[in-house]
Amino acid sequence: MQKIRVLLADDHTVVRQGLRILLETEQDITVIGEAETGRQAVQLAKKHTPDIAVMDIAMPMLNGLEATRQLVKEAPTVRVIILSSYGDDEYVQQSTGAGAAGYLLKQTAATELIKAIHEVARGNAFFSPAISRRLLEHYRKAARTGAPDRNFAVSLTTREAEVLQLIAEGKPNKQIAAELCISIKTVEKHRQQVMNKLDIHDVAGLTRYAISKGVIESAPVLRLQQAGR
Repeated sequence: MQKIRVLLADDHTVVRQGLRILLETEQDITVIGEAETGRQAVQLAKKHTPDIAVMDIAMPMLNGLEATRQLVKEAPTVRVIILSSYGDDEYVQQSTGAGAAGYLLKQTAATELIKAIHEVARGNAFFSPAISRRLLEHYRKAARTGAPDRNFAVSLTTREAEVLQLIAEGKPNKQIAAELCISIKTVEKHRQQVMNKLDIHDVAGLTRYAISKGVIESAPVLRLQQAGR
């Protein structure tokens, strides 16, 4: 029997361990690796080419949405299932726009993840039932009214999205440059382009934006205050 090879990406060790235990009860599923950042997930997926990557959205260094976008481009045979606490339509649309084949809420993962993996491995899409109902209603409404589908995402390049996340995580330009293997001058250029595109011209504002979009998880008030200095 050929097993479905799965990569788990979540920054919480306990979550990954729980998912591994759940999945390895299935005879036709094997977990081939774990990642705690989006960047590590992309690297492991390119190295091991799993069939499925189960991806959290809010991860450090590179969030799950941007990691999905990079995976679709650099390892197109890997199918991505987003597993997240965020159930808002905006996150779902951003995920499918990034190339994800499925979207599950963590609250229902224990009952739905195995089914989702089997469906996505067959080439189908899979969404939590609550999300499927909302998507169906959304498309029905759009068909009735003729209203165009909303595009929630501001068009940031892959590098700009990476820089935005690292800025929002409180990292200085020098550290961002080292992390991305680019010059400080290039970081400054990307930083200015992000601010111009979002029309946000301070670090505290970029941090709030990143939190609102699920790029990073909620930051302490102190960090926001420090970012605005």
